[in-house]
Amino acid sequence: MSARTASPSSSGHPPGPPSPGTAPRSRPAARTPRDHARGALTGLAVGDALGAPAENMKPSQIRRRWGRIEGFVNEDPAGTDDTEYAILSGLLLVEYGADLTTADVEAAWHHWIADRDEGPFRGAGFSERGTLENLRRGLAAPITAQHRHAWSDGLAMRAAPFGVFAAGRPAEAARLVAIDGTVSHDGEGIYGGQAAAAGVAAAMTGGSSGAVITAALSVIPEDSWTARSLRRAVTTAGRARLDPSLSVLERERAVRSAVVIGGYPWTDLAPEAVGLAFGAFALSDGDFAGSVLTAVNMGRDADTTAALAGALAGALGGYGAIPESWSAAIKPVLGSCLPAMAGYHVRDIADLLVSDSAHTGRTSGPAGARVTHREGRAAS
Repeated sequence: MSARTASPSSSGHPPGPPSPGTAPRSRPAARTPRDHARGALTGLAVGDALGAPAENMKPSQIRRRWGRIEGFVNEDPAGTDDTEYAILSGLLLVEYGADLTTADVEAAWHHWIADRDEGPFRGAGFSERGTLENLRRGLAAPITAQHRHAWSDGLAMRAAPFGVFAAGRPAEAARLVAIDGTVSHDGEGIYGGQAAAAGVAAAMTGGSSGAVITAALSVIPEDSWTARSLRRAVTTAGRARLDPSLSVLERERAVRSAVVIGGYPWTDLAPEAVGLAFGAFALSDGDFAGSVLTAVNMGRDADTTAALAGALAGALGGYGAIPESWSAAIKPVLGSCLPAMAGYHVRDIADLLVSDSAHTGRTSGPAGARVTHREGRAAS
């Protein structure tokens, strides 16, 4: 077991976040890289906010409380750790681009999370909590991922920015997300993140839902639990979608039954969450509202499955595929899980990820990723 101090960034100290910003209200031109990027990350945030109230619930419990969820059930919808960790990963990509290393990720987790005394990181998953404990003990990656939840969907939930950055290059998206994931995950947890990132990378080019699924499967071992779960989900979804005798509930039940292990207590299992998300995406043939609402109403880790389904469908259809009332509800994140991320907007991160500066390697320091305005006032 090794222990060392995390390496500094190229500017001589761990990278700090650029100042939070306010995304412009105008919609980008359809079918541009910026349109797909905003679709992916706004779709993630929308899915996260829609699914959060149903997290860890069974479909029957969802129906008893709300009927079928068809929109936001909270007056002030907000994302969870899924959106905030995705912003963190996006900022790392803007800072380092394709030159990202595990040491960079480790340094950022120290600087932005582990070394700060800013409360309990409310809503953080078990994998993130285990990683933070290991970092605070002085352990280094990959030892930091040696905890009981290295198989969780915590990497998959933050994988979309890698697909946005490596648009049209699923293998590169998978390579980069594995670098990020080495700090917190192992095995199936890494595979789940790679499938998610590769799927978003393929969706960014605006192809078919089938091409997105093929790309996701192409970057993970064929005999992995994640691959088997994903294949079962999309195969079942394809059959159910073509059967006119099935109701919406029966189609969702079929996909859920193909993936979920009955009686298993943990809902944040990467093979399950990734399977459900791709199953929802396939059942709706990439339609945004259908993909996200299917994921939400299947319950389990609903914020993550809906966030991933939203990232896939948003990347595929672009920003305009998201109902305007849903995208308008997405505000800068609250920092309820990661206080250092408070004030950032996913649309700002999306714009940065497709800018030229994000693809030129390492910047001279944190200012290279700077977003120029905090909501309502200029950044210092």
